[in-house]
Amino acid sequence: MKQKIVKPDDEWREQLDSKQFRICRQKGTEAPFTGEYNVTKTDGVYRCTCCGEALFDSASKYD
Repeated sequence: MKQKIVKPDDEWREQLDSKQFRICRQKGTEAPFTGEYNVTKTDGVYRCTCCGEALFDSASKYD
């Protein structure tokens, strides 16, 4: 596990768009079944927008 990243909100706002900031830093959520990766079948490893840590592999995604 990576070391916790500590940055002021101003730096996070520079790195993330407004939707990413709301979800990642302010504990917001997307409406169910509306995310850009909801129906994708693209092979690969999905990573955290903030730190780049691997979250899951597409092989483990279910229908």
